[in-house]
Amino acid sequence: MTTLSVDELRAAIARKLPGVRADLEALVRIPGIAFDGFDFTPLEHSAQAVAELLRAEGLEVQISRVGDGHPAVIGRKPAPPGAPTVLLYAHHDVQPTGDLSNWISEPFEPTERAGRLYGRGVADDKAGVMAHIAALRAFGDSLPVGVVLFIEGEEEFGSASLEALLAKHRDELASDVIVIADSGNWDIGVPALTTSLRGLVNGFVTVEILDSAVHSGMYGGAVPDALIVLSRLIASLHDDNGDVIVEGLMHRQASPLDYPIDRFRAEAGILDGVELIGTGRLVDRIWTKPTLSVLGIDAPPTNAAPNAIVPKAKAKLSMRIAPGDNPKSACQALVAHLEKHVPWGARISFELENDGNPCVIDATGKYFDAARAAFKEAWDGTDAVDVGVGGSIPFIATFQEMFPEASILVTGVEDPHARAHGPNESLHLGEFARVCLAEALLLRNVALA
Repeated sequence: MTTLSVDELRAAIARKLPGVRADLEALVRIPGIAFDGFDFTPLEHSAQAVAELLRAEGLEVQISRVGDGHPAVIGRKPAPPGAPTVLLYAHHDVQPTGDLSNWISEPFEPTERAGRLYGRGVADDKAGVMAHIAALRAFGDSLPVGVVLFIEGEEEFGSASLEALLAKHRDELASDVIVIADSGNWDIGVPALTTSLRGLVNGFVTVEILDSAVHSGMYGGAVPDALIVLSRLIASLHDDNGDVIVEGLMHRQASPLDYPIDRFRAEAGILDGVELIGTGRLVDRIWTKPTLSVLGIDAPPTNAAPNAIVPKAKAKLSMRIAPGDNPKSACQALVAHLEKHVPWGARISFELENDGNPCVIDATGKYFDAARAAFKEAWDGTDAVDVGVGGSIPFIATFQEMFPEASILVTGVEDPHARAHGPNESLHLGEFARVCLAEALLLRNVALA
């Protein structure tokens, strides 16, 4: 098969990057948020903008949704005779901005500072969308593989309709290779393939003591307040080292990478004097061991709290589970722990908000070899490393289940300083250029594999 050379692709990406960046900035200006309570009109605009970008590259395009789900964009270009087909995934929706006072520049006005482009969604995941488009532009009419672009519109809100969308378009999406552009690289200058992700169990634990609040002076000392009960219950989830001690949760070993603690502390923004929790290798703690975090507590605000014993308290718990574990059994283990450790006979209930499967990828075979070669070329001789991710992308397990014969490559544009989901999210522009080149080279290598 004849395809563009490595040098031709390098030159093509260099020519196309200014236009790719301009289109990326235009997408970042569209505040497409799929969370309840937001205006969904920008999501429609975002889907239309992505659809137009794909049509401009000669793809057959449709915008699809299931029920009350948000719009996904699907673009297709058939494979040349005998060539494989590659599905390219990204998402066009973004996280809410949070407190605007924490942003140095306007979140929906892309701004360059010191070689990074700042804005909500610039890294997660509109740069993923544009990396796919950059690769298509590099080939022009000489694309050596078939492509299907699936650009989701509700990933940040849990991908509620994704499985139904995949089932609806299963035949159209069937591919030999699936590239998920929603992860990150090991460091600036070091590419990575993500080979494991933790699963997720989010839910609400509620404790109840009284049918209504009572005077803290008249009844205090005999009647426990709900916040103390909840505090003791939360404290029971970890040992003194900070390891999760819920029985029945799985643990496993991460890849053999050394993550320097000083680097980790700097990237996380940990304050001086604050100790890390947990035991074992750092990569095990953040990639493959279970975690439990308290994301919020419902309680009277301090400036409006009466001198009354709190009758009821509620906390949102977020549990990440090890690759290979099962969210249903993990949830049962958590509930059993809470019921066993609630003090003083308080009433307890647990409401599951959502869960998601962890993921382990066997990153071997010719298409993974093709990806590693592409990354090494794009990063000027630096080999890609296999990494885990402590966060969760549950839909990857869905792709594995629905397309079991496909090789799934989890890549991305983020680096340790991208601050996805937080204020001042940003994209390293030099790394973005490498990602675009790597994807073009990947398509070339897949065609030749």
